[in-house]
Amino acid sequence: MADHHMFVKIVSILILTVLLISISRRAHVPAILNYIAVGVLVGPFGFALIQSEENVKFLAEFGIVFLLFAIGLEFSLSQMIAMRKAVFGLGSVQVFITGLVVYLVSKFGFGLNFETSFVIASAFALSSTAIVIKQLTEQSEIQTRHGRAAVGILIFQDIMAIPLLILIPALASATGDGLAAELGLALLKGLVVVAVILLAGRYVLRPIFQEVASSKSQELFTLTVLTMVLAAAAFTEEMGISMTLGAFMAGMMLGETEYKHQVEADIRPFQDILLGLFFITVGMIISPQLVIDHFMSVLLITLGIILLKIASIFFIMKVSKHPEGVALRTALSLGQVGEFGLVLITLALSNNLLSLELSQLILTSAVLSMIASPFIIKFNGSIAKTICKESYTSNFVEIEKTIEEDSKFLKDHVVILGFGRVGQTTAKFLEKSHQAFVALDMDIRRVQEAAQSGEPVYFGDSAKESVLKATNIHNAKVAIISFHDYHSVLKTLKTLKRVAPELPVLVRTQDDTNLQELLAEGATEVIPDTFESSIMFASHLLLMLGHPPSQVIRQTREARKNRYGLLDGLYPGDTDIIPFDQSQSGQIIQPVHINESSYAVGKTLEELYTEQFNVIVKSVKRGHVRGDDPDPKTKIRVDDDLIIQGLPEDIEQCEGFINSGFL
Repeated sequence: MADHHMFVKIVSILILTVLLISISRRAHVPAILNYIAVGVLVGPFGFALIQSEENVKFLAEFGIVFLLFAIGLEFSLSQMIAMRKAVFGLGSVQVFITGLVVYLVSKFGFGLNFETSFVIASAFALSSTAIVIKQLTEQSEIQTRHGRAAVGILIFQDIMAIPLLILIPALASATGDGLAAELGLALLKGLVVVAVILLAGRYVLRPIFQEVASSKSQELFTLTVLTMVLAAAAFTEEMGISMTLGAFMAGMMLGETEYKHQVEADIRPFQDILLGLFFITVGMIISPQLVIDHFMSVLLITLGIILLKIASIFFIMKVSKHPEGVALRTALSLGQVGEFGLVLITLALSNNLLSLELSQLILTSAVLSMIASPFIIKFNGSIAKTICKESYTSNFVEIEKTIEEDSKFLKDHVVILGFGRVGQTTAKFLEKSHQAFVALDMDIRRVQEAAQSGEPVYFGDSAKESVLKATNIHNAKVAIISFHDYHSVLKTLKTLKRVAPELPVLVRTQDDTNLQELLAEGATEVIPDTFESSIMFASHLLLMLGHPPSQVIRQTREARKNRYGLLDGLYPGDTDIIPFDQSQSGQIIQPVHINESSYAVGKTLEELYTEQFNVIVKSVKRGHVRGDDPDPKTKIRVDDDLIIQGLPEDIEQCEGFINSGFL
């Protein structure tokens, strides 16, 4: 009977989760907030669907294991080495200073003991890798100076999570005079365990996965991944260390193999659910009544976390001689508590290092800082411009002066906006043709390396009027937008339209989804990557089949000359997006089957006068024979398929007429 009741409770939790997430998707509420809300509702302080402390503890540990595995999978040793100055310079100082300040405030300001102060300091020193990287990527700021600094600091924080996951459980058992010795022994044992897992990953994991991959069984591959994760977690737990460390290390090891992307693809269907499980367990710990009773305390702790982290990171960046604007934008990006912080708090709670009431206050404040974070990151540029106006402006004025000085004698040159793979390939063709160009890019490392090599590449935001004017754009022959972020392309197009309305603009996109919108915003020509690759693929195929090169070249030219008219008349799939403005594009091809009751049976194509629906009958398929460009006198028979091209709504009307005879 008890099992039956537990099953009903689990189903109730799932239904509640589905409902809340469905609503949140429409309201654009972060998913993490919904999972926590579900946890609050079903937990001991809500409707008490789950009351047993053991059940909550088991679910929390299970959720944490897969959260840490997912974070470990994204951890990159190669990226850490490439950014070692930011990682071990800025990152180490940030964690130490932020942790020290929080520890001193907790210990001497609030009179908490050493263990509690250490846990709070460790949790608050870490930021959210998932939130920061996701938001900066969406804003096309991940390769900017503040973006790269933030990523470097986050990498060190992830590294610091390893000893913290070892030390916090050890704090629970360490006592009195032997505290330092016991902590040192735990850390030494942890390092041995980490070394064993690293060696196992290098010499055992890879051969196992090579054998599993050779079987070409997806079920076996997924099962092996889950087994390795849980085995690593079980190993660290048996060694007296948190199982989350084993999961994190397993993720790191798999992330460095050639199977990383396959692992990500296999666990993605249930990864978010497992991560959601962890946040549900966090919600179960939070008491709404306690939050209401101590609302001002929660609010002050949240603001204290954010302001303290922003102030400390800004100070560190300034001491490291970064411009004020960059320093503040980096600090604003890292002003929240992260997933590791939540893990450390729940880990400390399960080891009785924190009281339930204190952990509830801290967890609630940490979650609120995470909820506020995307909004702070979104407006980090505006905030920095307002607060550090003089420094911010002077820094960019200096950059613009450099661009202007180097470009003032150019004429009929090309302005390349975005110096990634496409931009660099284009630049090589221009150099071979002795065509002058100027390039702008927001990746500071790429710009520095290109400029050091003598390339006319400058750091600058192509959506800013002053930066574009500095490239002497009024005397340019053409501008090329080669980055693929749609929103950034739109911003740049609008700026170009204001600055140089007559200048031809060539835009590169990943696909044809927003082709008409880009043309409407001022693009002279839009080159979709998918279409160009299709043309090249078809060209090589025709040549391999023995078609004359002259014929292949002619067909290729015609396709490009028609402004990608071949994009019309494609068969749509479930994932295809039909443009809102379909007056010029968005036509599809669709077969209409003729059955015995169809109005069209026995009639000719011209008798159907399909032109009134603005569609074209491209072919008639009868059995295994298909006739293209059919004669208007062709009579339609039962089981024929009419292949019709047109806009989706026009085809729908025509199909209705073919079947019923009614307009």
